[in-house]
Amino acid sequence: MKRAGRKFSQYWRGNVMFRVGFVLTAVMLLFVLIGAIHTPYPPTAMNEGAKLSGFTPAHPLGTDHLGRDMLSRLMTGAGTTLLIALGTVLIGAFCGSVIGALCGYFGGLLDESLMRIVDALFAFPSILLALLFVSLFGSGRYHVIIALGIAFIPSFARTVRGEFLRERGRDYVTSARLHGVSHLRIIFFHILPNAGDVLLSSVLIGFNNAVLAEAGLSFLGIGVQPPDASLGRMLSESQQYLFKAPMSALLPGFLLVWMILGFSLAGEGVRAGER
Repeated sequence: MKRAGRKFSQYWRGNVMFRVGFVLTAVMLLFVLIGAIHTPYPPTAMNEGAKLSGFTPAHPLGTDHLGRDMLSRLMTGAGTTLLIALGTVLIGAFCGSVIGALCGYFGGLLDESLMRIVDALFAFPSILLALLFVSLFGSGRYHVIIALGIAFIPSFARTVRGEFLRERGRDYVTSARLHGVSHLRIIFFHILPNAGDVLLSSVLIGFNNAVLAEAGLSFLGIGVQPPDASLGRMLSESQQYLFKAPMSALLPGFLLVWMILGFSLAGEGVRAGER
């Protein structure tokens, strides 16, 4: 915890991009947290008499084509998008880090066999892999998390493997081996913490990619399914009413940009702190 606190202080003091990205992300997380606790209306509640209404005291951000409150839908939809992105990154980073760490540390036949599989998967865009896995698992938020998580494993595996190849010949690793420290302890308690900065930067970038991937899948109708809300699903539902009620598309689009910008700036700040 102390090391993490020192790292955060280093990034905060030394980089404006990190500060701006952190503030934007914190505001978004606060918005989502409030939505998880309370929304002005049930996000799926329809009002036949208030379809595509503008900004009113009853509905500060208007309503959609089914009369559902836009503010409530945005709060819930942003939370769904963040949940899917978080689950995607957790699966991809955990599995990819284990594969990359083992391959980079041990090398040999294990490295050759596993990395050939990873390279084959990495040759395909992650969104295409996700489409394949969604077709196998089915649609819905949890199936999307699994599909995107598997699709994101190769990128994390390659990143962590590169760091382990660079670190495994360092003096502290040699010293640990001479003292009889087990391989697993060296991997997870000696080398992996030293790859933390690169992994954190990759996680932030991966989070952005996961947000865009979820939005793309839901926009195509194979991600989050109605009546559940996500930012991509809201964009898909609003495209028919773009000229009649442009805010129904602009508001979820604005939140997507806000979300991605916050994590992008934070990620760039972390990468700048590594140099």
